[in-house]
Amino acid sequence: MAAKQQVRRSGPRVHEETVRRMERATGTLGTAAIAAMDERLPWFRNMSAENRSWLGLVAQAGIAAFLDWIKHPERNRPALTEVFGTAPRELARAVSLQHAVEMVRVIIDAVESQVDELAAPGDERELREAVLTYAREIAFSAAQVYARTAEARGAWDARLEALVVDSLVRGEAEDSLHAWASALNWSSSPVTVVVGTIGDEDSQGGAEPLIEDIRAQARRARLDMLAGVQGHRLILVLGGADDPIAAAERFAGRFGPGPVIAGPLVRDLRAASVSARAALAALRAAPAWPEAPRPSGADDLLPERALDGDPDAKAALISDVYEPLAGGGHALLDTLTTYLEQGSSLEATARLLFVHPNTVRYRLRRVAELTEYTPSAGRDGFTLWVAIALGRLADKRAER
Repeated sequence: MAAKQQVRRSGPRVHEETVRRMERATGTLGTAAIAAMDERLPWFRNMSAENRSWLGLVAQAGIAAFLDWIKHPERNRPALTEVFGTAPRELARAVSLQHAVEMVRVIIDAVESQVDELAAPGDERELREAVLTYAREIAFSAAQVYARTAEARGAWDARLEALVVDSLVRGEAEDSLHAWASALNWSSSPVTVVVGTIGDEDSQGGAEPLIEDIRAQARRARLDMLAGVQGHRLILVLGGADDPIAAAERFAGRFGPGPVIAGPLVRDLRAASVSARAALAALRAAPAWPEAPRPSGADDLLPERALDGDPDAKAALISDVYEPLAGGGHALLDTLTTYLEQGSSLEATARLLFVHPNTVRYRLRRVAELTEYTPSAGRDGFTLWVAIALGRLADKRAER
């Protein structure tokens, strides 16, 4: 029994003449394997010359490792670490595990097809069994190499992702963001940043499981995503969404209690700091509007952001609201302020201005056309009031 177990533990025992024939045919086998890959694998034919060359070396190293194994039958398993170590790590990105397995199959087929010519008379069965055993081992070796590469890649991507999110939050639109985006295979546009809080349970248990769940959800929605947790804030950078609110609605349930804010769309990841800055400013100002919908757009909270001291919100309200009103003439601005002061009463406004109510209606429609805010709507009226106040203060400072 012990002898039988020893036989099972040992490697293949082929005739010495077979080993010598294999040694003489090593170069021919390598050439045949590469020719078979070129014939049977379209993805191999379409690769760059450099990558094809590296894979050729992998094929030759695999055949050399097989020869070394059958020369040393005392080994339980072939020494395969050098086979895939021949190629640079970057090759694992260009060749998927599926392609690597296909390549191994083609190489093994090329060797197996010549077993009858390579084996010494009567040794064909032993050599064929050795080839099949080696094929299994090298397939497992490939899987291990790709698993280690994926683990290392995942850890690196996680650190790089955290770095990108942190850079966007701090408002750094560095040129290095372009390189980081390429390293993360990010090419989606447009981009929006969604922010909110993280739940207590997720905070206590670690955010990694939550982020992985959200990442899977983003893949199902065909969106690119970067995520990060800073303190109690959860920050998602979403690429490929045309509607920020619709994109935020997909993930609103994964945030903790409180507001969820979607920043404005920007053209690409390098400009995402603009969306992040707006979203975070709106999140800080959100307590001033507790009834805000969840999610809300950052621009929906422009007046609250301005009151909280956000310079971007102030500038937007002045340039997009106050200046168009001021450019519409004194009567337009005077009608709007009177209307708001009189509690949105057409009749009271008309009496104070000594005009017909229809004139007031016309001017208010003109306000809506110029600003896209409707004076009779409560939130819109509030936004118009804040914009007028900011604009007047800016005009006063300009006079000094």
